[in-house]
Amino acid sequence: MPMNRAHRRLCSSEKWAQGVRDRLLPWALEDVELGDEVLELGPGYGANLRVLVEQVPSLTAVEIDGDTTRLLRESWGERARIIHGDASDLPLPDGGFSSVVCFTMLHHVPEVPTQDKIFREAFRVLRPGGIFAGSDSQPNFRFRLLHIGDTMNTLPPKTLPGRLEAAGFTDVLVDRHPESGGLRFRGRRPE
Repeated sequence: MPMNRAHRRLCSSEKWAQGVRDRLLPWALEDVELGDEVLELGPGYGANLRVLVEQVPSLTAVEIDGDTTRLLRESWGERARIIHGDASDLPLPDGGFSSVVCFTMLHHVPEVPTQDKIFREAFRVLRPGGIFAGSDSQPNFRFRLLHIGDTMNTLPPKTLPGRLEAAGFTDVLVDRHPESGGLRFRGRRPE
């Protein structure tokens, strides 16, 4: 996982998990119908997963880090399907999910072309009419400090809509949080 020690400590903390539950996910998923088969890309230490598993009938998560995948399976394997894999080359069939979500993980993907592959893979595994939704951070002083020695490739809000549309999504929305400045996005696979 491309994170320094302080970043790993923060993202695995109960304080982070509470912020995800109370603020991040309600904002990121406002007015989003996730449906019955949800895929989370890059769950990390599982702060999002522990909220989603309570809200959806079926949850699958794909995590690139092998050790983190093992920890997630130990904690959540009875309630969610946890797969060790790469979100830019998903080991999943076409059209199997009602929604695909990812939260604060895309800035850890080092190259724009790989981020774009993730968008195309999300599109591929969605059912017609399915939604791709999520959020990510935007750079500020504190964020830059937290990412010293980390991968930090944030999503420019001005170019993100076009990138999602190039992956095939319609009804694309990208907006910013009025306080944190983070962004949320969504797009739909056409019927």
